Amino acid sequence: MPQGSEFGIYVNPKEGTVVRINSPYWIPEEPDWTYLTPEVNATLLRIRELAQEQKLVSSPDELVWGRIPLKD
Repeated sequence: MPQGSEFGIYVNPKEGTVVRINSPYWIPEEPDWTYLTPEVNATLLRIRELAQEQKLVSSPDELVWGRIPLKD
């Protein structure tokens, strides 16, 4: 079972999407997804700031909310 430390915000720089993970339903995996912050309630503005600070994206304003995949 995933630990709480895996919960938070993840960014997929290639797709320009971010997801909020606060349950063990689906945990994004590297290298496509990068763990950004444990703050599950971070605003999109703050997420964009963090992504820019960590040099994950060149155009943080283009980041948008993504969807977690449905399991079969």
